[in-house]
Amino acid sequence: MTTANSLEILLVHCQGESGNVLVSGAPELPGATVLEKMNFLNHVDNSLRLFLTREPRAQVVQTTNLLLPPSRPDADAGFIVLQPDMAHPMSGSNCICVVTALLETGRVKMTEPETIVRLDTAAGLIVARARCVGGRCISVSLDNVPAFVVSLDAAIETPKWGTIQADIAFGGVFYAQIDVDQVGLRIVPEAARALAEAGTEIKALLKNQIDVEHPDIPSLNEIAYVMFRERHDDGTITTCTTLKPGRVDRSPCGTGSSANLAILHARGQLKTGDKRISRSIIGGTFTAEMLGETTVGGRPAVLPRITGQGYVFGRQELRLDPHDPFATGFALSDTWGPQVGEL
Repeated sequence: MTTANSLEILLVHCQGESGNVLVSGAPELPGATVLEKMNFLNHVDNSLRLFLTREPRAQVVQTTNLLLPPSRPDADAGFIVLQPDMAHPMSGSNCICVVTALLETGRVKMTEPETIVRLDTAAGLIVARARCVGGRCISVSLDNVPAFVVSLDAAIETPKWGTIQADIAFGGVFYAQIDVDQVGLRIVPEAARALAEAGTEIKALLKNQIDVEHPDIPSLNEIAYVMFRERHDDGTITTCTTLKPGRVDRSPCGTGSSANLAILHARGQLKTGDKRISRSIIGGTFTAEMLGETTVGGRPAVLPRITGQGYVFGRQELRLDPHDPFATGFALSDTWGPQVGEL
């Protein structure tokens, strides 16, 4: 990875989850589509991702979204989610951050009271409806890609907790969603470290027990995250998505909330027009709505809409010194977690 200029990054968060946006200075990536560019980052040259997502330029809680020109004529921009473990095709909180950054910096013209922004992602086209007041992006509603269930109550064998059950579903990426009481924990801030370790341990076990593949995008063929959940009598859900090598999502998780809608629909607990509130470990909320039904590769699927808010809070400029011994960064287990050696 070489950069002729400095990298300009907008600092953004969505309900507390970092979703910085790299808006200029990145090298051009090979590939005709956003999916091909993501696969290049994951399978050919990961140096840009490592430069942006590891110390000393980043911490474990940071994500950087690589802004790209769209590869399809019906989109305003494209983006790829860069995290310490890999480049991911889609993220709800990060998508909200990208839309907020595009509008509040004028990269996409803001129209009040609503601006529609179409985003090209490796998972498909995302249509965002941003509510805008006084030059600010007040909220963003994402019409996400179709979400569908792979299996309900899949049995996962674990050395620590015995056999546990997980719902496997796609909401932009693949999830294993697990009722948190199966691992003897609650989704509360003081349990964050234990939840992160449990989630990364289970994710490692899934690799040899559960196979997934998107029927229309075969290269999306891995469970990206373990999401713990607590369901409540009023229909709300508290979520805790765990991210490799060992941390928890600060937001309520948009793609996970989309996958949850598909799970509820498959169980006969959700119909078109129904809404659910997803609440994060720190109390932030998303509204998840089922817009309709469709199919993906012959599977029943739902059309999710996720609504939340992002905040631009600063700007950063990075440059690569050719003499820097840590050009691809580093990560230590004291803060990065138990699976840091697998990055």
